[in-house]
Order: sequence, then C-alpha cells, then structure tokens
Amino acid sequence: MDRWQAMKVFVKVAEAESFADAGRQLHMSPPAVTRVVSSLEDIIGTRLLTRTTRSVKLTESGSRYFTDCQRLLADLADAEAAAAGAFAKPTGTLSITASSMFGTMFVLPVVTEYLDEYPDVIGRCLFLDRVVNIVDEGIDVSIRIGNLPDSGFSAIRVGSVKRVICGSPHYFDQNGVPLTPSDLSRHRIVASTSAWSSLEWRFGSEQKTVVHVSPRLFTSSNEAAISTAVKGWGLTRVLSYQIAPELERGQLQTVLADYEEEPLPIHVVHPDGRHASAKVRSFVDFAVAKLRANRHFN
Repeated sequence: MDRWQAMKVFVKVAEAESFADAGRQLHMSPPAVTRVVSSLEDIIGTRLLTRTTRSVKLTESGSRYFTDCQRLLADLADAEAAAAGAFAKPTGTLSITASSMFGTMFVLPVVTEYLDEYPDVIGRCLFLDRVVNIVDEGIDVSIRIGNLPDSGFSAIRVGSVKRVICGSPHYFDQNGVPLTPSDLSRHRIVASTSAWSSLEWRFGSEQKTVVHVSPRLFTSSNEAAISTAVKGWGLTRVLSYQIAPELERGQLQTVLADYEEEPLPIHVVHPDGRHASAKVRSFVDFAVAKLRANRHFN
C-alpha cells in the first residue's frame, strides 16, 4: 500500500466526515476508500475512525494521527514545490525593485547580465526612492538598504553601506576640514530633499550625537547634491555607494569617519520563500553572488 496515498485518503475522510464524500472528491468508490482506511488502521494497529450509519468521527488516536498527517503532507508539498521551482526553466517577466541610484548603478548591470544568460526571461525594473510594497505591486525581488521589519519574507544579506559626509579636495583646501560634527555649522551644506532625508544629522554607533544642519542649498536629488559637492561649493551627506566613482577618481573625499553611524545592511528580498519560481530562484542566486563580490559594499 502506498502510505502517502493512504494518508491523503484518511485526511480527506476525516475532513469530509464521510467515506462517500471523500470518495467523490478523490474520484474513488466508497468501498475503495473504506479498504484504504481499514488497511491503514491494520498497519498502525489502532482504530482511527469511529463509523456509524450517520457519521464518521476521529478517535482520540485518529485525531493525533490526523494532525501529524496534515503536517507531513504539507511538508511533502513544500518539498515538491521547491524542487519544481529549483529545476524548472526560468521563463516569464521578472520584476525587480531598488532605490533609484543604487538600482541604476549596481542592480541594472546585474539584471542585464542575468537576462543575457536567461533569454526566456523579460526584465522589469522599478527604481524608486520609496518603500515599494512588493506584494501589492507585483514585485518578484527587492534589493533594500536598511534594517528590515519583520515580514516573513526571505532576505539574504549581501553587504552594507555607510552614511558619509563628503566634499571636494578644493573645498577643504579653501575652507578647512571639519574635525567634529559641531564644526559643520561653519561649513556650507548642500542637502537633498529626496526620500529619507533629514536636517537632523545623527552620529556615532548609537546615534546619540545630533547636529541640526542649516543648508545653504537644497536639491531634489542626491545626484545634484553630489555634483555640487564635486564642484567645490559645499559639503553633502550621502550613502557611501552613491559617491563610489567620485571617491575613486579623487573628486571627493569623506570626513568625520570616526563619527559615522553603524553601517546599513543591504538585502536581497523576495516573498515566495521555498515556493519561489525558477526565475526568482535563479535571479536571487545570481544577484547575491554578484552583489557580494562588489567591493563598494563589503
């Protein structure tokens, strides 16, 4: 006797409280259902169901066995779904979201390389400076910077970035280098008004030091603030990855490193867990490897 099939039949009878109703749902005759359950009881050595002319009820032993069968059958379904997702061919549209600059600078190259490797997948990138509800907006994978709330989603850490204060070498030659956060009051500040910006700049691993800055210039994007800093007009505060090219070219340098906050983690997030499709599983594995190898957030 196929034990898994027998367990499925037993569970269906217990749920329907009827051999006939269970048989109709399973496309089996009532006598065949009865034989399967009786054989299962013989193997186990105890009565699982109490039968009367009007109803079928679980015995005490049957109730415990019913709970165990439900759990085991659910685990089997999960394993089968995971195997199907892992080994099926990646196809369809893959939707990925990230913040604007991070997405353009680091995620987009990963996506295009992935699409080259998997020609049956179509990419859809949503790069926005807001938290995207990945379930409501139909997103398969999200790359998020910052500490994650409890959500039940699968999340894989791939690195971290820091908030840094930067300016051009020319600016520091002309105006000096701030040595403590309080020194910022004597410097020209360029501030972005994009998402998550604040005029209260916090410092230290526990963010206990707070400086309220008074910018001379506000911009609507980090790109504009960085461009202004490169030209030597003032200082700005951004995430370290956002000025990686300028740091490498010597156009900008960071200050107040001893006062930096704790790094912000970067995670690759997806909502499907073990039931993820082939396209999601393959992209997550691909993106995790590529992002972890990037020296700008390790």
